[in-house]
Amino acid sequence: MINRALTKLSLAIATVLVAPLALGQSDDFPRTEYGHPDLQGTYTFRTITPLNRPRELEHLETLTPEQAAEWEEFELRRQNRDLIIDSVGGAGYPPGVISYNNFWYERGENTVADRRTSLIYDPPNGRMPQTNEIGRQRRAEYGQMVFESAGPEGRTTVDRCIVGFVGGPPMIPGSYNNNMQLVQTKDSVMILNEMVHSVRVIRLDSEHHTKQLKWEGDSIGYWEGDTLVVHTQNWYHDYNLRGMSDQAEVVERFTRTDANTLEYDFTVTDPLSWDVPWSAKFPLRESPDPVYEYACHEGNHGLVGILAGWRYQESIGNNGDGSPKSDTGVVETEEN
Repeated sequence: MINRALTKLSLAIATVLVAPLALGQSDDFPRTEYGHPDLQGTYTFRTITPLNRPRELEHLETLTPEQAAEWEEFELRRQNRDLIIDSVGGAGYPPGVISYNNFWYERGENTVADRRTSLIYDPPNGRMPQTNEIGRQRRAEYGQMVFESAGPEGRTTVDRCIVGFVGGPPMIPGSYNNNMQLVQTKDSVMILNEMVHSVRVIRLDSEHHTKQLKWEGDSIGYWEGDTLVVHTQNWYHDYNLRGMSDQAEVVERFTRTDANTLEYDFTVTDPLSWDVPWSAKFPLRESPDPVYEYACHEGNHGLVGILAGWRYQESIGNNGDGSPKSDTGVVETEEN
């Protein structure tokens, strides 16, 4: 009797362990004419789950349904721009721009389905690793460049509407425009991010190119079973989203989990920023809405105003941001 019971228990455990694998490799999902899983569609990745585990939740890897509902209510109120007093808040708290009212935000209202307290799952504490000495030095040099703002090149890539925000790689949910479209052909995959109208054409079964470095790095893709793997390296500049250097490597994985959802899992490796890699994952949920054209006018108009304001403040003896005169300083930006 005991042996039969143990056998039944072993079979039950095996079934539980194998079921997710079977789901990810199911032949029930459609395939392209080239035999690959059909991942094409328009998706949204908005969620209120943060990239890094909040300090107040650092002892919890996941939430109960009741805790998730309570935390969602708390965060939606905390981040509601219509409840913020300009003189108290700032561009960095709560996340976003104070001059936008809450109507313009699309941060999502719910946690991810498994109610994790962070999108990062490795390291286990759910937070990005500490920046190493090389990374801190590069960030300091970058911060000084932005502080001086000697010309357009001295401002952030976000100010200049080049890259940044949520488009990646890696893609990371933000305050708005958390939408993307994926298109497949025989030899390539195209990812269009709504934010800044960013387009990546990913060559399949190819080699990396270095003759023309790109702001978003050079991306190539290949299939591991039914998972699309995208590897990106060879960045044009040495201060990318989240502080990555030009030597960073990003590996993204796209796997269909049901008829309306892709799992997006990525790992960032960059010894010039962090001593260990870090990984995050979240769902891409099919969206009934198209990806709309994004017009980023800061690069056309706002940048002129930023630099003009900087020069004016300097002419009256202040730092460019209006603070008392000094040779070094910190300017809060979307990329800090």
